[in-house]
Amino acid sequence: MNIEVLLTETEIADEFAESVEARDLPEKFFYWTPLSIQSWKALSTRSEEALRETWEKLAAKAPDLTRGFTGIIPVISFGAGEGLRDREVLKALKVAGREAKYFPVDSSQALLEMACAGAEDDDCEALGIKADISSPMHLLLAADVSEAPRLYLMVGNTLGGFDPLDQIKHIAACVHKGDILIIDANIHAGTVEPSEEQKRFVFAPLAAAGVAPDDGELQFTARPDERLDGLHIITRRFQALRDLTIRAAAREIPLARGERILLNFRYLFTAESFRWLLTEHAGLRVVAEIPSADGRFVTAVCIKA
Repeated sequence: MNIEVLLTETEIADEFAESVEARDLPEKFFYWTPLSIQSWKALSTRSEEALRETWEKLAAKAPDLTRGFTGIIPVISFGAGEGLRDREVLKALKVAGREAKYFPVDSSQALLEMACAGAEDDDCEALGIKADISSPMHLLLAADVSEAPRLYLMVGNTLGGFDPLDQIKHIAACVHKGDILIIDANIHAGTVEPSEEQKRFVFAPLAAAGVAPDDGELQFTARPDERLDGLHIITRRFQALRDLTIRAAAREIPLARGERILLNFRYLFTAESFRWLLTEHAGLRVVAEIPSADGRFVTAVCIKA
């Protein structure tokens, strides 16, 4: 198993401590510890079912989408997780007699190992890239593992874990003529109460740092993002109910009663705002859209405009 490291575990640990001190935990820390991975896998089961039909359709189209590719097809997945959906595409290419090389990109060592092992079990060569996809430099370095044309994947509403107005431009900067990007988004469907699985997932990084559920409370807030009609953000915060000490990277970080830590946020979209981000904002051209059967997701196939 080969994994190229752009982001070390020591760097992640130091950044986690710094983020706790800043009272703001970004997305990458929610897939880092064993507890976070366990919570994420339980949460992702629902979206896996919702997107099963979509990915069966996309997998069936993969050989035609990559008809213009010659030689080995590079499949680069930003925020790959354990790569379950990616493998559907890889399998379809193999059935069609096409050879692919898989490049999962993620900050989580454990999830990268799962993604690479799964691909190798399917007889597909894989090179994992341990990187922070919120970093434009890391994205470009990951894209440079192969020359165009490349098949990019960014699925599971990965875009919604970052500021989408910035992140989609960074992604588009990696897409060159001949490349294909498959990207999806979670569609806003009104106010939804957080499930117990969502709460456990959001709390997991703090739990791994020694915080107990009764040490504070989680607060979820949904509101529209005024920068773009149809763009909505769900923020999550932890508010301490007593004085706490959080231990991270050999540091003891005090958190006073009443203080809040901003946890990872999640963006939701209307179909129209998602399309605008891809086309008008990022300069991509959408050549196909596939809504999920339950209407909760839309998946777009894009090329450079």
